[in-house]
Parts: sequence; C-alpha cells; structure tokens
Amino acid sequence: MNKSTSNDKEPMMISVDELSVLFGISRSGAYQLSKSKGFPSITIGRRIFILKDRLQEWVDAQFEHKD
Repeated sequence: MNKSTSNDKEPMMISVDELSVLFGISRSGAYQLSKSKGFPSITIGRRIFILKDRLQEWVDAQFEHKD
C-alpha cells in the first residue's frame, strides 16, 4: 500500500458516525446506507468503516444512474 496522498496522516476510512455528519443524515440512516449493496464499506470486527477514496466514486455513480 504505497499509494501516496496529499496528506499521508489523513485516515483512509471514516466511521458511520462521520458519514452521518458528512451526509447530514441520521445515525441509523447512515448504518442502513453503509450496509446497502454496492456501498463502499467494510466491517472490521463489529465496526463498519467507509473507504474515503471510493465514497466519491459511489456518490458520482448515484447521480449518473439518476438520469
């Protein structure tokens, strides 16, 4: 994993709580979204994380499918 970013100290994942704040949705809505098919999340132990580099791609794809 030598993929270099503009800020190597920035986390590569966000939590479901952070997703709820970022999207302006409820915590339960963020959990529901994170478990939906095709959403860029992973589960580590009992925690769900969202892959930041794939989140924007997922959002863009949602708008493309809307047309």
